[in-house]
Amino acid sequence: MDELFQLKPFSLTYRRKNALFSKTIKFLNQHHYENCKGYSSILDVFGYKPIQSTKVEELPFIHVNAFKNNNLYSIEKKRILKTVESSGTSGKEVSKIFLDKENAKSQSIVLKSIVSDFIGNNRLPMLIVDSELELKNRFIHSARAAGIIGFSIFGKNKYFALNKKMELEKKVVTQFFNKYKNKEILIFGFSYIVWNNFIKQVLKTGYNLPKVKGTLIHGGGWKKLNNEKVSNAIFKKTIQNVCGVNKIINYYGMVEQTGSIFLECENGFFHTSNFSDIFIRNKNYSLCDFNESGLIQLISLLPKSYPGHNILTDDIGEVIGIDDCKCGRKGKYFLVHGRIKKAELRGCSDTA
Repeated sequence: MDELFQLKPFSLTYRRKNALFSKTIKFLNQHHYENCKGYSSILDVFGYKPIQSTKVEELPFIHVNAFKNNNLYSIEKKRILKTVESSGTSGKEVSKIFLDKENAKSQSIVLKSIVSDFIGNNRLPMLIVDSELELKNRFIHSARAAGIIGFSIFGKNKYFALNKKMELEKKVVTQFFNKYKNKEILIFGFSYIVWNNFIKQVLKTGYNLPKVKGTLIHGGGWKKLNNEKVSNAIFKKTIQNVCGVNKIINYYGMVEQTGSIFLECENGFFHTSNFSDIFIRNKNYSLCDFNESGLIQLISLLPKSYPGHNILTDDIGEVIGIDDCKCGRKGKYFLVHGRIKKAELRGCSDTA
C-alpha cells in the first residue's frame, strides 16, 4: 500500500488500481480473520475459508451493525489510542471503532490527500458550524468530533459558529465573515446542523451575513431531521444566497471507515479514491449492474486495527461509471439515494 501513498488519490484507472488494491484487501481480510476473534466468528458462521485467488467482490463483507453488537479490534487492547463512536439515534446502540496510532495516522494522511484534490493544499480561515463542546473528550470521539478534528487540518484561525446549546453565535459569525470577507475561507459542518442550526436561523432572524468567497464542505446526512430534508440543489442555492460561498462540496462516508471518504465532484458524483472501492448489492446480495440501485458495499484499505475494511451499509446507491467522469478523476463514481426503510439514520450523506 506504500506505493499508493505516493500517488495522487484519483490518478489510477480502475484496472491499474485493482492490481494493487486486491493484494492489500486480501491481506487485510486474512489479518483480521487471524487477529480478531469476533470477526472470525462471524465469518465462520457463514462457512468462510481463506482462499488466495478469491476476487475482491467475492470476499466476505460484514454489516455495519456488527460494530454495534461487538467490540471488534485486531490489535492488543493496550495499543488502542482512541475510540470513535457513531451517531446513533436515541436509545440505539452505537458503533465503536478502535484506532491505534498507525491507523489514525494513515486515515489522516489519506483524508488530507483526498480533500486537497478538491480544495488545494493551502490552509484557510475556517468556520466550524458546530459547538466546541463536541470536542470535550480526548479519548472517545463521536462521529461529529472525528469529522471536526479530521477536517480541521485544512483550516487556520478556527471559529465555532454555535454555542454549547447549539445556538447561533451571531457575534462570532459576524466577526469571522467581516474579518475574511475578501479572502478565501473554509466552512465545515454536518448537513443537518448546517441547515437547521445555521442557515434556518439566519433566515429566521433576517440576519444579513457579509458575503464571502470560499468553500463549504458538509456531510453526514439528515439524521432525525429526515422529514426536513431538502434537495441538493435547494441546499446549495440557499447557502449561496445566505453567505455567498461559491463552492459547496457534499461528502459521503461511514464512521466504520473513517478517513476513507467520498467527495462530490462538480458534476454531482461521489468518487472512489485509490484507497477505496464500492459495489452495489441486490436484496439477495448479488452484484448490481451499473445504473442499478441497491445496497452500498464499501471497501477500504485503511482499517487495520479493526475489521472495517469490507462493510455492507443500509444506504441505497448506484454506480454510474468507471474512469470516465467529466471531472477527470479516475475510478468508480456513484450516487447515494438515501437509506433503506426502517434503517437507523446514521452516517449517510443523502442530500442528493
